[in-house]
Amino acid sequence: MSEQSLTTILRGANPAAQLLDGEETVALASVWRVDESPMGSGTALILWHADRVRVIGVDPALSSWLSGRFVRHFPRAEGLDWSQVEVRTEEVEIELDIETGLVARAGDIEVRIAEPIGQRDVSIDDFALDGVPHQLSLRLAACRQAMITVGGQLLGGEPRVDESGERPQSTAFLAVDEVWSR
Repeated sequence: MSEQSLTTILRGANPAAQLLDGEETVALASVWRVDESPMGSGTALILWHADRVRVIGVDPALSSWLSGRFVRHFPRAEGLDWSQVEVRTEEVEIELDIETGLVARAGDIEVRIAEPIGQRDVSIDDFALDGVPHQLSLRLAACRQAMITVGGQLLGGEPRVDESGERPQSTAFLAVDEVWSR
């Protein structure tokens, strides 16, 4: 993709946590703070758990767009059943600091991501979403801890963390200064 032909389609932040039990995904939470997009701005929380997707935000069009255009096509969502989608219109409160972590709340759901391992800038020129290449840039911090509660119940599973290499990896991370273009 040449830079002259790129159009920015989203600016914001997208911390996320995938909790696993062995190789099985127990839950996937994607938290969004959208500063700019064709669908406007706002916050959203998308949670996959027990073959059910909860799409939550004050603006159902924005939160549904984030779920359908982005989250369901992320590599960590591959193989997850996305057929039962519940869209809820509720406030999503986000406390995000790349140095310390995230607390996000929406109704009876809470997502906590903590203990950042380090930060790095990431740039991907051909991130495929539903077969369409996009350019993605962001500031990323892998994290050691993540917890998701629903209705006061702590969901099982934990993030997969690998600190053995030069760049720590985790299925729980903070992503800020995120820009999607195509």
